[in-house]
Amino acid sequence: MDSKKANRLFLSIILIEFAVVGIITFLQIYSRGAFRLGIISNLFMSEMILFVPAWVAVLLSVRGKGNISINAMLGFGKIKISSFFMILLFTILIMPMTTALNAISMLFVDNAVNAISGDVLKVPFPVMLFMIGMFGPFCEEFVFRGVIFRGYKNSGSVFWSIFWSALLFGLMHLNFNQATYAVAIGIMFALLVEATGSLWSSVIAHMFFNSQEVCLMYAMNYFMPDLYNGSNAEDMLAKTDLIAAIGPYLIVAVIGTSLAVCVLVWLAKNEGRENALRSIWPMRKMKGAHTVTASLITAIVLCLLYMCLELILGMLA
Repeated sequence: MDSKKANRLFLSIILIEFAVVGIITFLQIYSRGAFRLGIISNLFMSEMILFVPAWVAVLLSVRGKGNISINAMLGFGKIKISSFFMILLFTILIMPMTTALNAISMLFVDNAVNAISGDVLKVPFPVMLFMIGMFGPFCEEFVFRGVIFRGYKNSGSVFWSIFWSALLFGLMHLNFNQATYAVAIGIMFALLVEATGSLWSSVIAHMFFNSQEVCLMYAMNYFMPDLYNGSNAEDMLAKTDLIAAIGPYLIVAVIGTSLAVCVLVWLAKNEGRENALRSIWPMRKMKGAHTVTASLITAIVLCLLYMCLELILGMLA
């Protein structure tokens, strides 16, 4: 797998996503609203749209590489038990950053997660914990920090591989709210993979991150059942209050992210990968442009057009 194949893979994922959305929309119109996928079906289908093309790409690459294993190709290496707890600490420390970026994006767009919270909370907690907290993170890390990130690394510098894989991870969400903080998360998770040398590190971090979100959502619904009855985040929190809260969020985010970087260095030392982490920045000017192809530009433009169209339709509704 190289950068060109990684770009074609992402483009194929986006085109499949659009095709599925088009088919579902047609069926809804044809059935006059009778056809409707449940939240579980939607989540499963979304992850399969990511996972299946990536898995096919991996199988084709393995077949062309002779005796190389899938584990070796994607970087499913072992990590120390002590590193596991460092990864959890790292994940906790980057949470304020995502909260701050989410709050900033909510000044301009609706909270995408809050929009589906009503459907999520109708499903038993263990089911959603598995789907959102485990199944989804594994599929997404397999695709973006496994196949795509390592594909870029095979063709260019680590610096640009981190940037492009994180950008595509954000765009994959196809809404401006989640894309804002997903890009930041993608960067931090890719750095985590470089610090440990194992894809399992980002899988663990992503699972922990999503699982605590699910637990928090169900806990808040239990103790404050009226919280998610509103339609938008703006209904629960006025923009003036949101602006006032962003300042403290940013302060905590800067402190938390700074400490997360320290934990990242600690992790690299624990796994004996100080040089790998240290080499990221000096390589920023190497071969970064080789990642950009027609497939990549096409995919990015399609994502942005879809996101803009969804935003305009939402404003007109």
